[in-house]
Amino acid sequence: MFGRVPQLTVEELKQRRDQGDGPALLDVREPHEYALADLPDSIKVPLGTLPKSLDRIPKDRELVVYCRSGARSGNAVQFLRQVGYERAVNLEGGINAWAERIDPSMRKY
Repeated sequence: MFGRVPQLTVEELKQRRDQGDGPALLDVREPHEYALADLPDSIKVPLGTLPKSLDRIPKDRELVVYCRSGARSGNAVQFLRQVGYERAVNLEGGINAWAERIDPSMRKY
């Protein structure tokens, strides 16, 4: 799987967004998952289409990649780093961690 990809906690992401220092967000979930829970302003690229969608993903800023629980996004970060996205990091625990620890009104699934 992904093992040692850099991680960012949901608390760290929230703090940075609150300070106006929010990194770019990349959601690698499937389209049917977007309606269940969503982080505003994220770039939506399902994991399976990632290799052919790189032109939609900024390379010049930090990129926080997320999915439901962190597994798919960990794989995405590993791939992105291999193709030159040196500032890509995984959102630890995914959107479910965000819903659990930051926004309890958000649906977990």
